[in-house]
Amino acid sequence: IGGQEHLYLETQAALAIPAEDGGIKIYSSTQGPTAVQRATAKVLGLPMNKVEVDVLRLGGGFGGKEDQATPFAAMAALAAVKLNGPVKLVLSRHDDLFITGKRHPYSADYKIGLNNEGKIIAYEAMFYQNAGACADLSTAVLERTLFHATNSYFIPNVKTTGISCKTNLPPNTAFRGFGGPQGKFVIESAIYKAANEMGIPANEIQKKNLLKENDFFYYGQKAERVNSIKCWEKAEELYSFQQKLEEVEAFNKKNKIMKKGISLMPICFGISFTSSFLNQASALVHIYTDGSIGISTAAVEMGQGVNEKMRNIASRTFSVNIDKIKIESTNTTRVANTSPTAASSAADMNGNALLIACNQIKERLVNFIRDKFELTSTDNIEVKEEKVLVNGAEIKDYSWNKLIWDAYFSRISLSQQAYYATPKIYFDRDKNQGKPFAYHVYGTAITTVTVDCLRGTYTIDSVEVVHDFGKSLNPIIDKGQAEGAIVQGIGWLTIEELSQNEKGQLLSNSLSTYKIPDIYSAPNEIKVEFLEDSENPFGPFNSKAIGEPPFMYGIGAYFAILNAMKEFSPIEPLFSAPLTHEKVLMNLYKKKINSPTKMISN
Repeated sequence: IGGQEHLYLETQAALAIPAEDGGIKIYSSTQGPTAVQRATAKVLGLPMNKVEVDVLRLGGGFGGKEDQATPFAAMAALAAVKLNGPVKLVLSRHDDLFITGKRHPYSADYKIGLNNEGKIIAYEAMFYQNAGACADLSTAVLERTLFHATNSYFIPNVKTTGISCKTNLPPNTAFRGFGGPQGKFVIESAIYKAANEMGIPANEIQKKNLLKENDFFYYGQKAERVNSIKCWEKAEELYSFQQKLEEVEAFNKKNKIMKKGISLMPICFGISFTSSFLNQASALVHIYTDGSIGISTAAVEMGQGVNEKMRNIASRTFSVNIDKIKIESTNTTRVANTSPTAASSAADMNGNALLIACNQIKERLVNFIRDKFELTSTDNIEVKEEKVLVNGAEIKDYSWNKLIWDAYFSRISLSQQAYYATPKIYFDRDKNQGKPFAYHVYGTAITTVTVDCLRGTYTIDSVEVVHDFGKSLNPIIDKGQAEGAIVQGIGWLTIEELSQNEKGQLLSNSLSTYKIPDIYSAPNEIKVEFLEDSENPFGPFNSKAIGEPPFMYGIGAYFAILNAMKEFSPIEPLFSAPLTHEKVLMNLYKKKINSPTKMISN
């Protein structure tokens, strides 16, 4: 299983400015401001309170700036101290590609046991992770691989083992999915292989083994609010899977060279940091005397829309126009001891902390209204659309702005800091049992492809998804995140191929030698349907995380291509990613190329 380059638009960058008190301020392109603060303090021999890290936004991250932004910020800070002046460090694209770590490449061995009905009885997998020259986040990535080794399936007997291998590559690091995609690819390969051996469709095995309510994951956590079957069945019905299957079969009978393939890809992805201590967040809210609102959280905006979600939460809680709300930069002085914006948890954790802070201010305001208007109870007091209502009737000439001004003059605090820690999560690494995730995200994708079996090229015709968003905070943002993740996931398993020489030096070190999906290699059509009636008590307003789970839908494209190839030539299944056009062509004609009578050109 190949690696993947993050290829964020903005390369690694930092600006360090010496401060008057002997400290330093760093503007860093990082997903982990506190990690930068901690490391820089150690490098400079300073206490952390003399290192201020400020992050306004990133030009993309995808995990590549969770840990690996830290050394570049520390370098800039050290130079700034030595030169006693501002220092800006920005990597060129070539240097960024050459120096930084990628998604971890893996290889794996597996055994899978099924009964005659297609129920999976046992599964064993051994994962070999290419960590690079030092650990970085490799052990945490490998741990999540093991947690996601059975994808969306209930398997009663499971044994998974991971070995992190030291190699001569730059240290590989976090990347969207954080080891989960590699684990899922292996179980899907095992199911595909088993289906071939048994002479039944892979989707038949997949469907028979989907998780059900109150099943147990092999690491001891009970599966609750399970939507795997709901998503699968809705996708089959909504997108007319059986009809598509018949259309694919009819197309393949009529065409000798062009072949279509179709696959279903269910997902189940756990949400939380698997290192429990990281599941905490803080928020700081100020309401100014003109009624405008300022918000600080630990969430780093990197194009995923988390700032807009924070504004949505505050707007809904206070019932004010979203234009009144400003999100401040992420700053270690305003919000300290931050967890990185990673693990798809930023909106959940920071949103919950923000919700607590807003509700505490709101409670003070409601109590103030009760006292000011000499009411007996707060039960019927409501602030709605910047108006104050009592028993459903508006108090005349008493707007949100007037309320805030009066509260200030009455010495009511209009600021609040709040803290949130994800409850009831733990994992005992001695017993390999626990509840490492607050909840799981489910979904199913149907992917259709067309392969030109003369040239080995392929097009992704469509990816049609039913996804469990919970109660989405912002459907436009969430749908966009899902679509982007799907394309990125397809790229990982199809055209994005990393190449190194024997010394570990990157050969695919430019955009001419490393290909990412463009408009021509992206799916011709992406449809994303929201699963209805999904609840999640761990997310703000019942929302669910969106950043990483849809990435795994890209795995479906790989197996759809294999299905199309099988229609042309009954070859042995190929489990080697990425499945580039060259690999497709070579494997379609593998028997002919390796036979005694080789093909001879005219």
